[in-house]
Amino acid sequence: MAGDAKKLQPIIVKKVKKGGHAAHGGAWKIAYADFVTAMMAFFLLMWLLGSTTEGDKKGIAEFFQSPLRVAMLGGSGSGDSSSVVRGGGKDLTRETGQVKEGESEARKSSYTLRALKEEQRKAERARLEQLKTKVEEVLAENPKLAALGGQIRLDMTKEGLRIQIVDEGNRPMFDSGSAVVKPYMRELLRELGSVLTEVPNRLTVEGHTDAQPFPGGDKGYSNWELSADRANASRRELVAGGLSEARMLRVQGLAASKLLDAKDPNGALNRRISIIVMNRDAEDAVLKNLPDEPDADTPAAAAAGGAPTEVPRGGKMPQTQPPAPTR
Repeated sequence: MAGDAKKLQPIIVKKVKKGGHAAHGGAWKIAYADFVTAMMAFFLLMWLLGSTTEGDKKGIAEFFQSPLRVAMLGGSGSGDSSSVVRGGGKDLTRETGQVKEGESEARKSSYTLRALKEEQRKAERARLEQLKTKVEEVLAENPKLAALGGQIRLDMTKEGLRIQIVDEGNRPMFDSGSAVVKPYMRELLRELGSVLTEVPNRLTVEGHTDAQPFPGGDKGYSNWELSADRANASRRELVAGGLSEARMLRVQGLAASKLLDAKDPNGALNRRISIIVMNRDAEDAVLKNLPDEPDADTPAAAAAGGAPTEVPRGGKMPQTQPPAPTR
């Protein structure tokens, strides 16, 4: 029986089939494609670094130095699309980061306002230059006024166009110590008043004297009152020539505080009338320094009878004794 069992045991034969080598397929193509892609990314990175501004580079460096801070501030869900990265934001050319919309609009408005004011200044200066030329033409065309040409000086100052009428020894504007305009000067002032109607600018009229004091000193009628009276008398002649009273912004007497010829304080050049056609900046400066009118209900106004005390024309208070003109 044992011999029969041995004969019935199956015999397993393992056969190994040997064939030719398999084909390489496309594995090398995938490796080559990866290489080309890496090279393309490398050259693209080099191109970006070469065309990136210094501000952008700093912003990118800061982003990679603190990505968590950028993520927390930039991704808070507030809807703000501006970037906290220096040099980032909507304008990538900025080195200091994105500017807030409100700040940007304010800067634009401020720049526009400055540009507009500068254009207005240029236009106003051109208008005053034209007025200067017009005054020179009027003086040259009138034979009587042409004889006074040596006494008239025109120049541009920071306040505007200044027209100065100075004294001459043989042809003064006023008698010594007097505020009565001489007839030939009256004609000149009225002609100037007619010409000055061509511009809308407001005016300042200043009276100047020399440094020779009155016998009574400054306690009585002095060069201050005299210069104010002469300025006011000149104002009246300008108005008589057609100039609107509303165009007068300031009439003042400066005595000998602004000498034209400092080397000769008592010289005739210091006795003069200055008419300044004011530019907008000078006009605004004067209006800014004017005090507000008091209310009639305020204690100060009530103490004064509800209205400020009116100073007579000429800028002086009434005198108890008439002045003795000695100049």
